[in-house]
Amino acid sequence: MRLRVDVSSPIPIRRQLAEQLKHVIAGGGVPRNQALPSIREMAGFLGINPNTVSRVIEDLKRDGYVEARRGKGVFVTASPPTRAALGLRERMLRDVVIRAAAVGMTAEDVAVGVLSLAEVRLDAVHEAVKILLIECSSAELDFFAGEIGAHFPVRVDKMLLGNLASAVRHRPRADRWAAAVTSFFHLPEVERRLDGLGVPVIALLAEVHLETLHRLAQFPSGTRVGVASANLETAHTLEHSIAHAGLPNIALVGACPIDGGALGRLVRRVDVMVCSTAGADRVRGLAGSTVTVLIDDRALDGRAIEMLAAILVRQSVDGTAAAAIALRTGDGLRARRRRPTVRRGARQNTTEP
Repeated sequence: MRLRVDVSSPIPIRRQLAEQLKHVIAGGGVPRNQALPSIREMAGFLGINPNTVSRVIEDLKRDGYVEARRGKGVFVTASPPTRAALGLRERMLRDVVIRAAAVGMTAEDVAVGVLSLAEVRLDAVHEAVKILLIECSSAELDFFAGEIGAHFPVRVDKMLLGNLASAVRHRPRADRWAAAVTSFFHLPEVERRLDGLGVPVIALLAEVHLETLHRLAQFPSGTRVGVASANLETAHTLEHSIAHAGLPNIALVGACPIDGGALGRLVRRVDVMVCSTAGADRVRGLAGSTVTVLIDDRALDGRAIEMLAAILVRQSVDGTAAAAIALRTGDGLRARRRRPTVRRGARQNTTEP
């Protein structure tokens, strides 16, 4: 069990130690049948006052993380509290620390900087927050739901586009979604169906991974590239994403769905095929050894994630659906038409948050 405290940090030592212990316990880092180090041992190891450690242990007892067993020590309880979205927190914090280190910031710099942003002391987004996801196919619903779930502890209500009109008619107006999410292709229709409900509509862009673009950039000039995915719309989205990268050494030949005869015809015309994991076996079977197959399962554009996060935080703070957000980088959005955008039905609000 790795613990450390920074006596020079603006964060109280008691809080530093308590949060670390909660994190270790929630992550299963302390076996249920193993006692925690004694108060004196922990204080000596960390170089802090035993009274501080004692108060931390009492805090953990009160919160249900540990229990004292007479004559044996302090143990993790049989059912300690589960911290919501532990994996999400870990990834988010790791990303922040890595980015901060890259610009020369220490952990203390990050802590002080966060504490200085007093206006961002917000309640967490809870699992009760609901996101409405609308797409035209089950494959796309599963993809976007997985991407959103990997970033936010929210409940995603998946809905096929053809069922949206009926669902809106029968859903109580008071029971609103924090946001509705769809792809750019379906944005106008979703906005029209949800107009007047006060639900922000976010168009997300699923892009090819940077690693895939890097690998494509290594091929010789004139390399012919094809794209295949679960359905034609997804394949075209992936193709456009590669095209926007502007790689001068490749020529995009076309895109097609995994199923159907078009895939076989496309494979015969290319040197490289980019496809999803689900279709990799069929592509390899048709391509043989003459075509290089690159696996890319797409990822949501980072700006899309940031905009959805802004909507969820605003909804958490206000207790109502968020107003449309105009980013300070709006000029960049206009320059790239396929970047994420947020609108509330037919009415736009360009007021800065």
